[in-house]
Amino acid sequence: MTTKLTTLLVVVYFLGFASSFAVPSIFISGARAKNGQGEYKSPSSSSSSSQSLKPLLATAAKANEGFLTVSRSSSNSSEYQLSYRVVRPMSLSSNQAAPIVTLHGGPSVPSNYLYPLEQIVPYRSIVFWDQLGCGKSDQPQDLSQYSTEDSVQDLILLLQKLGVRRFHLYGQSYGGILAFEFLKYLAESSEDFDFQCLSCILSSAPTNVKEIEQEADRLIGVLQQDNPDATPLELGDLFRLNHQCRVGPDMPPILKEAYDNAGTVWRGTDAIQDYVATAPTSADASRMPSTLIMRGEHDFVSAESVEGWKSVFNTKFLRYKTLEGCSHHGMLEAGAQYGEIVDSYFGEYD
Repeated sequence: MTTKLTTLLVVVYFLGFASSFAVPSIFISGARAKNGQGEYKSPSSSSSSSQSLKPLLATAAKANEGFLTVSRSSSNSSEYQLSYRVVRPMSLSSNQAAPIVTLHGGPSVPSNYLYPLEQIVPYRSIVFWDQLGCGKSDQPQDLSQYSTEDSVQDLILLLQKLGVRRFHLYGQSYGGILAFEFLKYLAESSEDFDFQCLSCILSSAPTNVKEIEQEADRLIGVLQQDNPDATPLELGDLFRLNHQCRVGPDMPPILKEAYDNAGTVWRGTDAIQDYVATAPTSADASRMPSTLIMRGEHDFVSAESVEGWKSVFNTKFLRYKTLEGCSHHGMLEAGAQYGEIVDSYFGEYD
């Protein structure tokens, strides 16, 4: 396996798109892949879960949509509009079931692939938003306008605009990295914020980006050994069907739509290639909230790449959960089970 092809696969399967690469059909074609045992078959639980989501998604819950104005400091101070969507807005201030604030992956894979949360967690208000550079949010071409630190500040502004006081935080893939950096910022800040994060879930989020590149390289090598005659197209599909989303042969439409509409500026592992999570350094740092670390059994975000969260969260209340038969997108592979885990965990901290 060449380094170039390995990098392409890592970029796509961690961050979710490759529309401008030389071989984009590898990643979004949904072609039927074969291995030594014949056609790939997704786990029965995954297939049934995907099918069960279809009628639910057809009857979406009531939602309010709007835009948040954010600014960036540069030689030319600029303002941008970020799109948000609040599902079940009447429950946003509930004292019994606090809302979920979501952080999508990428950077720059829009939030709509997380929308099934509103069906598998059917009673809570849920806040979705597209970070700068993707979806319905503005997409400036100046790379200097993008950073994880800026997104942390954007999230603070969004919570203040919506008047959210108590909430649970959910981050998927890169969104989990952003969630941690947000919680770390709050823990180290001397500012008295008028909101409280009750608990957090990090889903398929690594502590070290280079580690998942190495893991993807290993997994690709295994696939090549098992399928020596596989073309790049077939190898790409095999990686997706084994380690990204085990619903096949076609990618779930909601996920494909997100990938097809991903941002074009701040994206790929290059955007966060040096990221390594570090613990709060301030001696006065407040305790971070209880957190659940989730990943799929076949996820390219390996057990080793999430183990490090234990050493960087300054709380003893950290749990791990592996979803059997799932990979990187457990919500789309085992929706009912995934929803039960999310709602049950957050329910402990309402």
